[in-house]
Amino acid sequence: MSRPRFRIAQLGKEDRSGFQSDSEPLDRYFRTQVGQDIRRRVAACYIAIHTASNTVAGYYTLSAADIPVTDAPEDMTKRLPRYPTIPAARLGRLAVDKQFRGMGLGGALLYDAVQRVGRSEVAMHAMIVEAKDDAAEAFYRHHGFALYGSAPGLLIAPLKRLLKDGE
Repeated sequence: MSRPRFRIAQLGKEDRSGFQSDSEPLDRYFRTQVGQDIRRRVAACYIAIHTASNTVAGYYTLSAADIPVTDAPEDMTKRLPRYPTIPAARLGRLAVDKQFRGMGLGGALLYDAVQRVGRSEVAMHAMIVEAKDDAAEAFYRHHGFALYGSAPGLLIAPLKRLLKDGE
């Protein structure tokens, strides 16, 4: 049996109304708010489209961020210039539709986000995420992220390491 095929593209006019992950807040955001965030240039959204059915199978958002150098793990900052903040890419949201769970699509979307940030001409030192629950935290930890800062669920990984691990 062959695996489903997906293509990843920037969100356009695709139908988002039927998207259903295991997270109502992520679903609601995708159906009702992501378009506003794109228009306001506070986030970019990329989608995985199941090629056979032409349906949205998953999505993620990216935006620019910076974090106080005092919040970052010491091993990440010891060779950096002493600036007050570290430039980072924020993976704001990542969700996979229930019908496509267990196919590795979440990891593929994360990989695409890391590669996209790595190709950017804008300098980014790290990628940060805010895990919404324990399962999301475990997912990101599995992919090389570590907790940072004082708020729960905040994770960070040096972009250089993410790019190397993805080779």
